[in-house]
Amino acid sequence: MVVYWRPGRQSGLRRLYASLVSEGDLVFDVGAHLGDRSAAFAALGARVIALEPQPRIARWLRRIVGRNERITLRTEAVGAAIGTARLAISRRTPTMSTLSASWRELHDVRWEDSIEVPVVTLDALIETYGKPSFCKIDVEGYEAEVLAGLSHPVPGLSVEFVAGHLDGASACINRICELGAYRFNVVLGEGRDFVFETWESGEKVLAWLAVGAGGVTSGDIYARLDPVVPAVEGGRGEAEQGGTPDG
Repeated sequence: MVVYWRPGRQSGLRRLYASLVSEGDLVFDVGAHLGDRSAAFAALGARVIALEPQPRIARWLRRIVGRNERITLRTEAVGAAIGTARLAISRRTPTMSTLSASWRELHDVRWEDSIEVPVVTLDALIETYGKPSFCKIDVEGYEAEVLAGLSHPVPGLSVEFVAGHLDGASACINRICELGAYRFNVVLGEGRDFVFETWESGEKVLAWLAVGAGGVTSGDIYARLDPVVPAVEGGRGEAEQGGTPDG
């Protein structure tokens, strides 16, 4: 609560997302945790579908944002295919619950419990609610699997990355580039400012990751469809001549 709901955080989140989310937009918050970003999206006028499969966190999420009429809460995980999966849970650090086996090996965390959780795909969510304007994905090392369940380019996305698991972030960028003609930017840690002055190609951000992402421990990679290059539904757009949009 201290980290995610400290004074001033909501205004900073609204400032960050104001260029990506507008009044009336649909947003998917995949890995909603304690709802701070869902609340920011809703405050910008968006309709939010917030997904959080960890029961202990989901109960707090319901208490914090459950009365917000703009936010719909769901307790599924999101993955590559509809079904079920095993969610590993740390009692001491419950916000690090994960479906990723490699993530569990990476972090010095005690995973005392695990539960079977239902899994839905982004494609299935789109069939139910429509295509989102923005999809935030923060699922502790399972981001690439979430994107594997998406076959439609959406206007904006973000995925978390962490040191020691940068190959997963690279896989996310490659998958996003398969979906459409995207430009990328990065926010470090819990910051509110983009690293690059302009939105860059996937190749540039892949190169940045390959040399260690500036030595940071974590952050989020943002992607948005390039307005200069028409996206091709289900495939990568053809590049056209033109400058990159400002960040």
